[in-house]
Amino acid sequence: MQRLYDFLRRHPTGVDSFWAVLLFGVSMLNVVAETGVAAPMKLAAVPVVVALSTAVALRRRWTQAMFWLTLGAGVFQLAVGVIAGFYDAAMFVILFTVAASEVPRWVSRTALGWGLAAAPLYFLRHGVDKGTSDVDNILFAVFMIVPFALAWVLGDSLRTRRAYYAQLIERNQRLEKEREAQAKVAVAAERARIARELHDVVAHNVSVMVVQADGAAYVMDVAPEQAKEALQTISGTGRQALAEMRRLLGVLRTGEPQESEDYVPQPDVEQIEVLVEQVRAAGLAVDFEVEGAPRRLPSGVELTAYRIVQEALTNTRKHGGPDARASVRLVYFDDGLGLLVEDDGRGAAHELYEDGGADGAGHGLIGMRERIGMVGGTLDTGPRPGGGFRISALLPLKKS
Repeated sequence: MQRLYDFLRRHPTGVDSFWAVLLFGVSMLNVVAETGVAAPMKLAAVPVVVALSTAVALRRRWTQAMFWLTLGAGVFQLAVGVIAGFYDAAMFVILFTVAASEVPRWVSRTALGWGLAAAPLYFLRHGVDKGTSDVDNILFAVFMIVPFALAWVLGDSLRTRRAYYAQLIERNQRLEKEREAQAKVAVAAERARIARELHDVVAHNVSVMVVQADGAAYVMDVAPEQAKEALQTISGTGRQALAEMRRLLGVLRTGEPQESEDYVPQPDVEQIEVLVEQVRAAGLAVDFEVEGAPRRLPSGVELTAYRIVQEALTNTRKHGGPDARASVRLVYFDDGLGLLVEDDGRGAAHELYEDGGADGAGHGLIGMRERIGMVGGTLDTGPRPGGGFRISALLPLKKS
């Protein structure tokens, strides 16, 4: 049954043609069997039957044209004086179709006007029943208007429901597109976050490994023990970098950190001291100071603080020169965390940082600002008056 219903929905003109043939056959039998009607009048009814049957068959394919054909048949019927018959039921169908379709509104209103006028015009053309009172004749004419009005109202109601349903579909599609766009934005933001994480991890750890490798090569022959310690530092740093990269790649694959033997928690403020010790071991003199009462902060704030210090010290090693010294200062306020990282090296051109860092990959200070913006903080960077570079950040506990 469902397959038959789907077939009929796919072939509306075929369905209408079936009813049109049925209407034509019954109407012609009605015309031939009509008694008391002259043969010329019966003959005049034939083109009306043909026109109305054609209009029913093609009403959904060429709605507006079939309305004008139906109107022409009605005018011809009034002009010639053809008596109303079964075939005139097609007018209700056409009026309903016009009201329900997407034809211009003026066409629909014109159809309503002619439908409401059809019965009164017919009575004016053929006269009224002499055996009944004028009131009864008027009431009967008004009664005959009702089917036309009802057909138009039903069609217009169907048109309104279809328009409402189309709006719902359009709205749903629009919301679906918006959700897809938001998902793409979220994916892009996550990729940018992972890119910043990878940049910070790789830039810091690889720079430490390079420094230690150079030192090991320099003292390999004269101080094997120092070379061994440097190689151990390289090994540990490489393992740490691999562990963090596995964690980040695990987030990329599944959206959640992977629990495994290589899993490393996200760095926090407490690990900044470990970071400083690692940098000192790589040969950079760093002073570290904490003011205020240390306490747990939101994970996003702690990770941001760690990455800013990591990026700043990495840049100092890259651009500060061999005799550069750095200082890291953490200040716990009641409503946030302050960071101050300075060095006295020769530094790099400020434009180099602004253009994306020394690697040219779009990070550097731009990445710092993105991190700061995510937690609602502020960042102030620039060369120091006495030489070197200065990075100052304020991370609020609550995003403003």
